[in-house]
Amino acid sequence: MGEEESIMLLKASQIEVMDDAMVEVLRAKTPAERLAIADGMWRSARRIIRFKVQADNPSWPDERVDQETARRLSHGAVGTA
Repeated sequence: MGEEESIMLLKASQIEVMDDAMVEVLRAKTPAERLAIADGMWRSARRIIRFKVQADNPSWPDERVDQETARRLSHGAVGTA
């Protein structure tokens, strides 16, 4: 089986179920704590995507890398000028 064939795709009918222990941990958090967690996840995703874009396009200036990062994070809603 090739690499492309071995990738499992999530179907629209499938959902991920959160572990009961994790549900309890998150329920115990204040709204501010949950927001801080989400913010950290967003920043981490942005950093990872930015590093990947920069690695794939070493000749791009920082502004272009930032634009492409924003485009990817926004699923194309933010265009590149």
